Amino acid sequence: MSELLHVSSSPHVRSKITTNDIMLMVVIALLPTTIFGIYNFGPRALLLILLSVATCVLTEYVYEKLMKKPVTVKDFSAVVTGLLLALNLPASVSWFVPVIGGIFAILIVKQLFGGLGQNFMNPALAARCFLLISFSGQMTDFSVPKGAWGNIAVDTVSGATPLALLKSGETADVLSLFIGNVQGTIGETSAIAILIGAIFLLCMKIIDLRIPLTYLASFVIFIAIFGGHGLDPNYILGHLFGGGLMLGAWFMATDYVTSPITKKGQIVYGVILGVLTGLFRLFGGSAEGVSYAIIFSNLLVPLIERVTMPTAFGKGGKQNG
Repeated sequence: MSELLHVSSSPHVRSKITTNDIMLMVVIALLPTTIFGIYNFGPRALLLILLSVATCVLTEYVYEKLMKKPVTVKDFSAVVTGLLLALNLPASVSWFVPVIGGIFAILIVKQLFGGLGQNFMNPALAARCFLLISFSGQMTDFSVPKGAWGNIAVDTVSGATPLALLKSGETADVLSLFIGNVQGTIGETSAIAILIGAIFLLCMKIIDLRIPLTYLASFVIFIAIFGGHGLDPNYILGHLFGGGLMLGAWFMATDYVTSPITKKGQIVYGVILGVLTGLFRLFGGSAEGVSYAIIFSNLLVPLIERVTMPTAFGKGGKQNG
């Protein structure tokens, strides 16, 4: 695969940055939440992360070798997929869950559709949704496994998940959500760790604020109108910091391949994400909804780009301004 970035519409801007550079920076940005997840959930979290990353890299290598295609594992895209998948898993799942998920993400969602740049939805989230359907019991079990460092995490993350509390009408501990002493998947619990990584990506100009801020703002407006609590800060911050919203908004909704390239399209995309997440959380059977919201929005990207593509000047386009 070429190291050039592939985009879906002109103009094409020349840049020295490569796919390898971008993916490596994403890995670095995910380190804070990864390290916190390992600290919070113990050695088992580390094992699941290693299994997920190794499975994704190995699956990509074996497939490309068998198909006699250029091997692209050095571009770090498989590492990013494996890491994001692991961060979306509860620390209590069996060892084979990230293995099955990694194979599905790379083989079915990515490689069978042409490899990096051709997948129609985020591979890590597609795999998570597949695992939610296949292993619903394990994927919704957020009990902390035995073996967490000194069993510290067992006391701090016991009980119902913050989103489940909010859905039942109770209040959430916003400070614990911000720090990360709550139940959840390996990488979604600490809002501050996620934000540190997001700030790094913004400083390195890997992402911009358009999609995540539109996503979060639309979601806040939706739950303020339909959530029954108005602009209650505890309720709104509980939803913002709870579950996978922060991880999804900053690291998965901004995926180059599965998000719109047009500026107007990114805003429309963010609004759709916010509305869908609000619908799933408030009116769906589950307290979460980020994964499905992003997957559904990924499917709408071609339509969004078609509607929001800038009209060319000249014949058949805009004339005289």
